[in-house]
Amino acid sequence: MYRKAYFLLCLTTLFWGGNAVASRLAVGHISPMLLTTLRWVIGASLLLVFARKHLKRDWPAMRRQLPLLIALGALGFTGFNAVFYSSAQYTSAINLAIEQGAIPMVIFLANFILFRMRVTLLQMVGFMLSLVGVALVASHGDFSRLLELDVNFGDALMLVAVVLYAGYSVGLKVKPDVHWLSLMFILSLFALVASLPLLAWEVATDRMIAPDLQGAMVLIYAALFPSILAQTLFIRGNELIGGNRAGLFINLVPIFGTLLSIVILGEDFFLYHALALMLVLGGIWLAEQSGRRMAVRQADAGA
Repeated sequence: MYRKAYFLLCLTTLFWGGNAVASRLAVGHISPMLLTTLRWVIGASLLLVFARKHLKRDWPAMRRQLPLLIALGALGFTGFNAVFYSSAQYTSAINLAIEQGAIPMVIFLANFILFRMRVTLLQMVGFMLSLVGVALVASHGDFSRLLELDVNFGDALMLVAVVLYAGYSVGLKVKPDVHWLSLMFILSLFALVASLPLLAWEVATDRMIAPDLQGAMVLIYAALFPSILAQTLFIRGNELIGGNRAGLFINLVPIFGTLLSIVILGEDFFLYHALALMLVLGGIWLAEQSGRRMAVRQADAGA
Protein backbone atom coordinates (compact mmCIF):
# COMPACT_ATOMS: atom_id res chain seq x y z
CA MET A 1 0.00 0.00 0.00
CA TYR A 2 2.75 2.46 0.98
CA ARG A 3 4.83 1.84 -2.13
CA LYS A 4 1.76 2.35 -4.31
CA ALA A 5 1.03 5.65 -2.56
CA TYR A 6 4.62 6.83 -3.02
CA PHE A 7 4.54 5.99 -6.71
CA LEU A 8 1.20 7.75 -7.25
CA LEU A 9 2.28 10.87 -5.34
CA CYS A 10 5.61 11.06 -7.17
CA LEU A 11 3.74 10.91 -10.48
CA THR A 12 1.38 13.61 -9.19
CA THR A 13 4.20 16.00 -8.36
CA LEU A 14 5.99 15.17 -11.62
CA PHE A 15 2.89 16.21 -13.58
CA TRP A 16 2.52 19.37 -11.47
CA GLY A 17 6.21 20.14 -11.98
CA GLY A 18 5.62 19.75 -15.72
CA ASN A 19 2.76 22.22 -15.41
CA ALA A 20 5.26 24.88 -14.28
CA VAL A 21 7.20 24.34 -17.49
CA ALA A 22 3.98 24.32 -19.51
CA SER A 23 3.01 27.64 -17.93
CA ARG A 24 6.24 29.20 -19.19
CA LEU A 25 5.66 27.77 -22.65
CA ALA A 26 2.12 29.20 -22.61
CA VAL A 27 3.24 32.84 -22.26
CA GLY A 28 2.21 34.72 -25.38
CA HIS A 29 0.54 31.63 -26.87
CA ILE A 30 -2.58 31.33 -24.68
CA SER A 31 -3.78 33.60 -21.88
CA PRO A 32 -3.91 32.26 -18.28
CA MET A 33 -7.65 32.43 -17.63
CA LEU A 34 -8.55 31.01 -21.05
CA LEU A 35 -6.08 28.18 -20.34
CA THR A 36 -7.68 27.62 -16.93
CA THR A 37 -11.21 27.49 -18.37
CA LEU A 38 -10.45 25.34 -21.42
CA ARG A 39 -8.46 22.79 -19.40
CA TRP A 40 -11.58 22.14 -17.31
CA VAL A 41 -13.86 22.13 -20.37
CA ILE A 42 -11.73 19.32 -21.79
CA GLY A 43 -11.27 17.62 -18.41
CA ALA A 44 -14.95 17.63 -17.45
CA SER A 45 -16.00 16.48 -20.95
CA LEU A 46 -13.60 13.54 -20.94
CA LEU A 47 -14.51 12.54 -17.40
CA LEU A 48 -18.24 12.64 -18.18
CA VAL A 49 -17.77 10.01 -20.90
CA PHE A 50 -16.32 7.53 -18.39
CA ALA A 51 -18.15 8.65 -15.23
CA ARG A 52 -21.73 8.52 -16.51
CA LYS A 53 -22.43 4.98 -15.33
CA HIS A 54 -21.20 5.83 -11.81
CA LEU A 55 -22.89 9.23 -11.42
CA LYS A 56 -26.45 7.94 -11.00
CA ARG A 57 -25.39 5.62 -8.18
CA ASP A 58 -23.10 8.18 -6.48
CA TRP A 59 -25.29 11.27 -6.84
CA PRO A 60 -27.27 10.83 -3.56
CA ALA A 61 -24.01 10.67 -1.55
CA MET A 62 -22.53 13.65 -3.43
CA ARG A 63 -25.71 15.70 -3.09
CA ARG A 64 -25.53 15.43 0.70
CA GLN A 65 -22.06 17.04 0.62
CA LEU A 66 -22.60 19.40 -2.29
CA PRO A 67 -21.30 22.55 -0.48
CA LEU A 68 -18.04 20.74 0.30
CA LEU A 69 -17.64 19.56 -3.29
CA ILE A 70 -18.35 23.04 -4.66
CA ALA A 71 -15.66 24.46 -2.36
CA LEU A 72 -13.13 21.76 -3.27
CA GLY A 73 -13.61 22.23 -7.01
CA ALA A 74 -13.88 26.01 -7.04
CA LEU A 75 -11.17 26.84 -4.52
CA GLY A 76 -8.80 23.87 -4.75
CA PHE A 77 -8.79 23.53 -8.53
CA THR A 78 -9.60 26.93 -10.03
CA GLY A 79 -9.00 29.28 -7.08
CA PHE A 80 -5.48 28.06 -6.36
CA ASN A 81 -4.36 28.33 -9.99
CA ALA A 82 -5.95 31.74 -10.53
CA VAL A 83 -4.31 33.21 -7.41
CA PHE A 84 -1.02 31.49 -8.21
CA TYR A 85 -0.93 32.93 -11.75
CA SER A 86 -1.86 36.37 -10.39
CA SER A 87 0.83 36.36 -7.70
CA ALA A 88 3.46 35.61 -10.36
CA GLN A 89 2.74 39.06 -11.83
CA TYR A 90 3.97 40.79 -8.67
CA THR A 91 6.66 38.66 -7.05
CA SER A 92 9.70 36.59 -8.01
CA ALA A 93 9.89 32.91 -8.90
CA ILE A 94 12.17 32.44 -5.88
CA ASN A 95 9.49 33.75 -3.52
CA LEU A 96 6.83 31.57 -5.14
CA ALA A 97 8.91 28.40 -4.84
CA ILE A 98 9.66 28.97 -1.16
CA GLU A 99 6.12 29.99 -0.28
CA GLN A 100 4.67 26.94 -2.05
CA GLY A 101 6.81 24.85 0.29
CA ALA A 102 4.63 26.09 3.16
CA ILE A 103 1.64 24.03 1.95
CA PRO A 104 2.60 20.86 3.92
CA MET A 105 3.03 22.90 7.13
CA VAL A 106 -0.43 24.45 6.72
CA ILE A 107 -1.84 20.96 6.11
CA PHE A 108 -0.17 19.71 9.32
CA LEU A 109 -1.62 22.65 11.29
CA ALA A 110 -5.14 22.39 9.84
CA ASN A 111 -5.31 18.63 10.43
CA PHE A 112 -4.25 19.14 14.05
CA ILE A 113 -6.80 21.91 14.67
CA LEU A 114 -9.71 20.20 12.92
CA PHE A 115 -9.02 16.50 13.49
CA ARG A 116 -6.40 16.47 16.28
CA MET A 117 -3.99 14.58 14.01
CA ARG A 118 -0.60 14.45 15.72
CA VAL A 119 2.71 15.25 14.04
CA THR A 120 5.82 13.43 15.29
CA LEU A 121 9.21 15.02 15.83
CA LEU A 122 10.69 13.03 12.93
CA GLN A 123 7.89 14.23 10.64
CA MET A 124 8.77 17.81 11.52
CA VAL A 125 12.48 17.15 10.94
CA GLY A 126 11.65 15.54 7.60
CA PHE A 127 9.51 18.52 6.65
CA MET A 128 12.32 20.93 7.50
CA LEU A 129 14.84 18.94 5.47
CA SER A 130 12.57 18.95 2.43
CA LEU A 131 11.91 22.68 2.88
CA VAL A 132 15.67 23.33 2.92
CA GLY A 133 15.86 21.43 -0.37
CA VAL A 134 13.15 23.65 -1.86
CA ALA A 135 14.94 26.78 -0.62
CA LEU A 136 18.20 25.50 -2.11
CA VAL A 137 16.61 25.26 -5.56
CA ALA A 138 14.79 28.58 -5.15
CA SER A 139 17.97 30.43 -4.15
CA HIS A 140 20.05 28.78 -6.90
CA GLY A 141 22.36 27.24 -4.33
CA ASP A 142 23.10 30.50 -2.49
CA PHE A 143 21.04 30.91 0.69
CA SER A 144 22.28 34.49 1.08
CA ARG A 145 20.01 35.41 -1.83
CA LEU A 146 17.02 34.69 0.42
CA LEU A 147 17.96 37.73 2.53
CA GLU A 148 17.47 39.95 -0.52
CA LEU A 149 13.85 38.95 -1.12
CA ASP A 150 11.21 41.66 -0.87
CA VAL A 151 7.78 40.87 0.54
CA ASN A 152 5.05 42.47 -1.57
CA PHE A 153 1.47 42.11 -2.76
CA GLY A 154 2.37 39.03 -4.80
CA ASP A 155 3.67 37.29 -1.69
CA ALA A 156 0.42 38.06 0.12
CA LEU A 157 -1.51 36.56 -2.82
CA MET A 158 0.70 33.46 -2.75
CA LEU A 159 -0.08 32.94 0.92
CA VAL A 160 -3.77 32.94 -0.05
CA ALA A 161 -2.97 30.29 -2.69
CA VAL A 162 -1.14 28.21 -0.07
CA VAL A 163 -4.15 28.32 2.26
CA LEU A 164 -6.52 27.42 -0.60
CA TYR A 165 -4.64 24.30 -1.63
CA ALA A 166 -3.94 23.23 1.94
CA GLY A 167 -7.65 23.63 2.67
CA TYR A 168 -8.47 21.52 -0.39
CA SER A 169 -6.07 18.79 0.78
CA VAL A 170 -7.58 18.74 4.27
CA GLY A 171 -11.11 18.74 2.83
CA LEU A 172 -10.38 15.50 1.00
CA LYS A 173 -10.45 13.76 4.38
CA VAL A 174 -14.22 14.22 4.62
CA LYS A 175 -15.14 13.78 0.95
CA PRO A 176 -18.01 11.39 0.15
CA ASP A 177 -17.15 7.73 -0.40
CA VAL A 178 -17.88 7.55 -4.14
CA HIS A 179 -16.14 6.27 -7.26
CA TRP A 180 -13.14 8.38 -8.20
CA LEU A 181 -14.57 9.11 -11.65
CA SER A 182 -17.74 10.57 -10.13
CA LEU A 183 -15.72 12.66 -7.69
CA MET A 184 -13.31 13.98 -10.32
CA PHE A 185 -16.15 14.86 -12.72
CA ILE A 186 -18.12 16.85 -10.15
CA LEU A 187 -14.99 18.67 -8.93
CA SER A 188 -13.98 19.45 -12.52
CA LEU A 189 -17.48 20.71 -13.28
CA PHE A 190 -17.43 23.11 -10.34
CA ALA A 191 -13.88 24.17 -11.26
CA LEU A 192 -15.15 25.00 -14.76
CA VAL A 193 -18.08 27.02 -13.43
CA ALA A 194 -15.78 28.92 -11.06
CA SER A 195 -13.38 29.76 -13.90
CA LEU A 196 -16.03 31.42 -16.10
CA PRO A 197 -16.12 34.79 -14.25
CA LEU A 198 -12.31 34.91 -14.46
CA LEU A 199 -12.45 34.30 -18.20
CA ALA A 200 -15.14 36.97 -18.55
CA TRP A 201 -12.85 39.44 -16.76
CA GLU A 202 -9.96 38.53 -19.06
CA VAL A 203 -12.13 39.08 -22.14
CA ALA A 204 -13.59 42.34 -20.80
CA THR A 205 -10.12 43.76 -20.10
CA ASP A 206 -8.85 42.73 -23.56
CA ARG A 207 -6.25 40.37 -22.06
CA MET A 208 -7.40 37.16 -23.74
CA ILE A 209 -4.99 35.45 -26.13
CA ALA A 210 -6.45 32.70 -28.33
CA PRO A 211 -4.26 29.59 -28.51
CA ASP A 212 -1.91 29.02 -31.43
CA LEU A 213 -0.32 25.60 -32.08
CA GLN A 214 2.04 25.84 -29.11
CA GLY A 215 -0.77 27.15 -26.91
CA ALA A 216 -2.99 24.25 -27.99
CA MET A 217 -0.27 21.72 -27.10
CA VAL A 218 0.15 23.33 -23.67
CA LEU A 219 -3.65 23.19 -23.22
CA ILE A 220 -3.80 19.47 -24.04
CA TYR A 221 -1.00 18.73 -21.56
CA ALA A 222 -2.60 20.87 -18.85
CA ALA A 223 -6.00 19.25 -19.32
CA LEU A 224 -4.78 15.66 -19.21
CA PHE A 225 -1.82 15.54 -16.84
CA PRO A 226 -1.88 18.27 -14.14
CA SER A 227 -5.69 18.41 -14.16
CA ILE A 228 -7.22 14.94 -14.53
CA LEU A 229 -4.38 12.53 -13.80
CA ALA A 230 -2.49 14.45 -11.11
CA GLN A 231 -5.61 15.46 -9.17
CA THR A 232 -6.93 11.89 -9.31
CA LEU A 233 -3.62 10.43 -8.13
CA PHE A 234 -3.34 12.99 -5.32
CA ILE A 235 -6.81 12.07 -4.07
CA ARG A 236 -5.84 8.39 -4.10
CA GLY A 237 -2.56 9.11 -2.33
CA ASN A 238 -4.49 10.94 0.40
CA GLU A 239 -6.76 7.92 0.79
CA LEU A 240 -3.80 5.54 1.15
CA ILE A 241 -1.54 7.39 3.61
CA GLY A 242 -3.48 10.44 4.86
CA GLY A 243 -3.32 14.17 4.22
CA ASN A 244 -0.27 15.00 6.36
CA ARG A 245 1.97 12.43 4.74
CA ALA A 246 0.66 12.95 1.20
CA GLY A 247 0.98 16.73 1.54
CA LEU A 248 4.71 16.48 2.22
CA PHE A 249 5.23 15.20 -1.33
CA ILE A 250 4.19 18.64 -2.62
CA ASN A 251 7.75 19.76 -1.88
CA LEU A 252 8.80 17.66 -4.87
CA VAL A 253 6.95 20.01 -7.25
CA PRO A 254 9.66 22.72 -7.46
CA ILE A 255 12.32 20.01 -7.69
CA PHE A 256 10.62 18.26 -10.62
CA GLY A 257 9.80 21.63 -12.16
CA THR A 258 13.47 22.60 -12.09
CA LEU A 259 14.67 19.27 -13.47
CA LEU A 260 12.10 19.37 -16.28
CA SER A 261 13.15 22.94 -17.08
CA ILE A 262 16.70 21.65 -17.50
CA VAL A 263 15.58 18.83 -19.81
CA ILE A 264 12.90 20.65 -21.82
CA LEU A 265 13.95 24.29 -21.73
CA GLY A 266 17.69 23.65 -21.77
CA GLU A 267 18.44 25.33 -18.46
CA ASP A 268 21.76 24.51 -16.77
CA PHE A 269 22.14 21.70 -14.21
CA PHE A 270 24.20 22.44 -11.09
CA LEU A 271 25.39 20.43 -8.12
CA TYR A 272 22.87 22.15 -5.84
CA HIS A 273 20.05 20.62 -7.93
CA ALA A 274 21.25 17.12 -7.01
CA LEU A 275 21.77 18.11 -3.37
CA ALA A 276 18.28 19.64 -3.19
CA LEU A 277 16.70 16.48 -4.60
CA MET A 278 18.54 14.39 -2.00
CA LEU A 279 17.35 16.69 0.81
CA VAL A 280 13.72 16.64 -0.32
CA LEU A 281 13.64 12.86 -0.84
CA GLY A 282 15.53 12.30 2.41
CA GLY A 283 13.10 14.52 4.29
CA ILE A 284 10.10 12.71 2.85
CA TRP A 285 11.67 9.32 3.67
CA LEU A 286 12.40 10.37 7.26
CA ALA A 287 8.90 11.73 7.79
CA GLU A 288 7.38 8.64 6.19
CA GLN A 289 9.25 6.24 8.47
CA SER A 290 7.77 8.01 11.47
CA GLY A 291 4.33 8.28 9.85
CA ARG A 292 4.23 4.58 9.03
CA ARG A 293 5.20 3.60 12.58
CA MET A 294 2.52 5.89 14.01
CA ALA A 295 -0.10 4.43 11.63
CA VAL A 296 0.83 0.90 12.72
CA ARG A 297 0.56 1.82 16.41
CA GLN A 298 -2.85 3.42 15.86
CA ALA A 299 -4.05 0.33 13.95
CA ASP A 300 -2.83 -1.95 16.75
CA ALA A 301 -4.51 0.22 19.38
CA GLY A 302 -7.79 0.10 17.48
CA ALA A 303 -7.67 -3.67 17.02
